[in-house]
Amino acid sequence: MSAGAPPSGPLAIEAEHLEKRYGKDIRALRDLSFQVERGTIFALLGPNGAGKSTAVKILTTMTRPDAGRARVAGIDAIANPQRVRRVIGCVAQKDAVDLEATGRENIMLQGQLYGMPSADLHGRVIALLDHFQLTEAADRVSRTYSGGMRRKLGVAMGLVHRPEVLFLDEPTTGLDPEARSSLWAEIHRLATNDGVSVLLTTHYLDEADHLAQRVAIIDEGRVVTEGSPDQLKSRLRGDAINIQLDADAVVDEALRALGNQNGRLRELTNEGRAVRARVDDGASAVPGVLASLEAAGVVVASVTVSRPSLDDVYLSHTGHSFNAAGAGDSR
Repeated sequence: MSAGAPPSGPLAIEAEHLEKRYGKDIRALRDLSFQVERGTIFALLGPNGAGKSTAVKILTTMTRPDAGRARVAGIDAIANPQRVRRVIGCVAQKDAVDLEATGRENIMLQGQLYGMPSADLHGRVIALLDHFQLTEAADRVSRTYSGGMRRKLGVAMGLVHRPEVLFLDEPTTGLDPEARSSLWAEIHRLATNDGVSVLLTTHYLDEADHLAQRVAIIDEGRVVTEGSPDQLKSRLRGDAINIQLDADAVVDEALRALGNQNGRLRELTNEGRAVRARVDDGASAVPGVLASLEAAGVVVASVTVSRPSLDDVYLSHTGHSFNAAGAGDSR
C-alpha cells in the first residue's frame, strides 16, 4: 500500500489488519488498515463489492471481524460495542426512515432510543428540522418526501444524540445532482463547523475528490493506496490519453501500434474499444499516437487528454479502471 503522511492528531477511527469472510468463498476484507483523524472527512472509495460496507459494519459493531482490531473514538469496538454505539451515528445505504411516520416523529423516536431527556430532545428535534430545511415538512408523513429530503432526514436522525463519529454508507446514491450538492454542503459543514468526524463510503469518484480530506481506495477488500485526493493524483506523472476506437477497428492492432512508441506510452490498457495510456506530455504525444494508429489502419472515433484523476489512480494500482471494476453485490 502506498500512503501519504499519516494522521498527526487524535484519532476518531483505527482499523488494523481487519479480515472478514462470508462462507468459504467470499473474502470481503483482506488485511484492511486505515486511520481517521478527529474532525475530518475520510472516504473509503471503491466499486460495489470492494468491502466498504463490510468495514463500516465492523466499525459500527454490526458484525465482528475474523481477525484484526477496530477502535472508534478511542473505544475498542470489538470488546465494548455498547460504548461505541453511544458515541456514533450511522446512516446506512438503505434508509432507516419510517415512511408512515412524520419527519418529526422519526427524529423523536431515534432520540428516545438513545434515552435523551425529553426537554433536550424536543429542542434538538426543532433545531435539526430547521437546519436541514425540513421544518415545513416536519409533520408530513415521510412517504411524501423526495429522495433528497429522506436522505437529509436520515442524517438528522443519525445526529440527534450528538455523536462524535458519523458513518455515512453511500450517502448520495440515487440522488439528483441538486440533492447531492446540498448533502455535500451539509457533510462539509458537519466536519468544519461542528467538529464531527465523518467516514463516508462511496463509489462516486467526484464525491471523494470534492469532500474528503483523505481517501483510502479499496479494491477486493484491501487498501491499495491512501492519501489526500491531491496527493494521490500528484503521484501520477504526466497526462492520460483516452482513445475511443471506431466500431470497425481491431483492438489488438491498435494495442500493437501503440506499444511501438519507444516507451513514450505507459500503463497501456483497454476496456472494450476504449484505450488508455499515460504519457509525460499529452498534447505533444497525440500527433504521434494518431499517426501510428493511422499507419496500422486503425480508425479512431475520438481522442482526449486529461490531467490525472482518481480513476487514473485506481487504474494505476489495480490494472483496471474504476468503472470497469466488478459491479457485484455491496460488501
